[in-house]
Amino acid sequence: MVVGVLRVRLAVYEALSLKDKRRVTKSLKDRLSSRHNVSVAEVDDLEHRQAATLGLAMVANETRFVRSALSKIVEELRVYPHASLLEYDIELL
Repeated sequence: MVVGVLRVRLAVYEALSLKDKRRVTKSLKDRLSSRHNVSVAEVDDLEHRQAATLGLAMVANETRFVRSALSKIVEELRVYPHASLLEYDIELL
């Protein structure tokens, strides 16, 4: 069993309030969990209006599959129009 953890830090420049940021992050979390079968949660920067840190987790049998799936998520986040990917970290357990 392989557990993959992806931590991403995003900039939400268009957010004028926490409500705007939460709208963007909720939409993104729902989109990622339904498309990629991962668990997603906002784990840091909860009170920062233009920053969001998301944690994603995936469990599978093969290391290669988990790494590939998490890398696809990173590529999707690079082109996401409502937030900019600042940094990310993939960890396999």
